[in-house]
Amino acid sequence: MESKVFKIDDIDRNIIEIIQKDPLLTHTEIAKKVNRSQPTIGMRIRKLEKSGVLKFQAGINVKTIDLILARVEIQTLKPDAIIKLVKNCPYMLNAFRLSGSSNLSIMIVSDKLAHLDEIVNHHFRKDPNISEVYMDIVTDVINDFVIPFDFNFETCGLTESGQCCGKCFAQS
Repeated sequence: MESKVFKIDDIDRNIIEIIQKDPLLTHTEIAKKVNRSQPTIGMRIRKLEKSGVLKFQAGINVKTIDLILARVEIQTLKPDAIIKLVKNCPYMLNAFRLSGSSNLSIMIVSDKLAHLDEIVNHHFRKDPNISEVYMDIVTDVINDFVIPFDFNFETCGLTESGQCCGKCFAQS
């Protein structure tokens, strides 16, 4: 049966499930598990990658790293400006557009709780275009959660007076 949403069939779904469990398997090993030839597996994986359904991504596993992860929900008049900030600040991992009382959810990380609060205060609570800000600390991650990560904290941060260094706004 082919999915109308993703345009993938049961074999593609099986390949994706196998890769998610063990991304280091060779095409030959995957072929044995789904009873197909190695060239067929290679072709299907390339098709899935080209369509954007399957993505190989290196990053950190939030479940195992020793950092504090927080989710910040905001209501803003200028979501595109906040999204640009998220793309350029190493402390901000990702953002999600939402419907409902908040229009953005942002994942932020730091090694200190106080620093997370400084980031939220400076970038969100002081912004006149933001009407609501809620921050929740993630206390546990149930499954592996691998995301790209910028380790260049030294290149961006708050000054001693709690002000942004400005580098996250200067980049495009």
